Amino acid sequence: MQISTIIGLILGLGSLIFGMLLKGAPLINLVNNPAAYVIIFVGTAATIFMAFPMNEVKRLGKLFKVVFVQQKLMDKKDLVGMFMEWASITRREGLLALESKVEEIDHPFLRNGMRMIIDGNDQEFVQDVLMEDINATEERHRSGALLFSQAGMYAPTLGVLGAVVGLIAAMADLTDLEKLSHAIAGAFMATLLGIFSGYVLWHPIATKLKRLSKAEVEVKLMMVEGLLSIQSGVSTIAISQKLAVFLTPTENAKMNSEESSGGAVGEAVASE
Repeated sequence: MQISTIIGLILGLGSLIFGMLLKGAPLINLVNNPAAYVIIFVGTAATIFMAFPMNEVKRLGKLFKVVFVQQKLMDKKDLVGMFMEWASITRREGLLALESKVEEIDHPFLRNGMRMIIDGNDQEFVQDVLMEDINATEERHRSGALLFSQAGMYAPTLGVLGAVVGLIAAMADLTDLEKLSHAIAGAFMATLLGIFSGYVLWHPIATKLKRLSKAEVEVKLMMVEGLLSIQSGVSTIAISQKLAVFLTPTENAKMNSEESSGGAVGEAVASE
């Protein structure tokens, strides 16, 4: 579960409700105005269907799942350790010695890359194939985020449309002032919903999808660098140094600390 998404949603709705209470705005207007919901949410859905092909719109359900379900990525520190182990095996026994490791790899991208280098493909070919895979992933993610970016752009404008429709209905009968005031308040609820959904829901979701995509791509780029380094036959120290650039300073310090501890333990065992 993406806790940050849940927290953001609760804070957004809470700020709207609490703000209305502080201003003395009746909360009944939030639920007693179905026309505003139709104009904003059905209208936003209409703009998405108009703007995007059906094969992209069909992905909306999966995209919502991505936003609410915790992203499962390989830990970068574990990845460095894995590549260091593989580099050590390769230098001792050759690339074919890694064949037994292929079926143990759960990540399809990493497994495919490993198979390609074991099969003896040219390094440039391996790099091209893997980078094309990453480019295709980025484009797919970009189009998914764009769905919500566009929804965030359309929703506030539809809020203005909803207010205009509400004002037209309110102006149809000016004899009853009390009824007129309620009608005008209801008209502006559409504007409120449009701005809220656009800037608290759709635009932030688009931003989160972009950030999640960036995190996934970084891990894949790290895998490409590790695979090509193994294919080149670099040392475990060199591969650790090359992959360390993908880690944050905190992760780097922790990994170095763990390696130092492991080294100390190894020396103690050797002395025995």
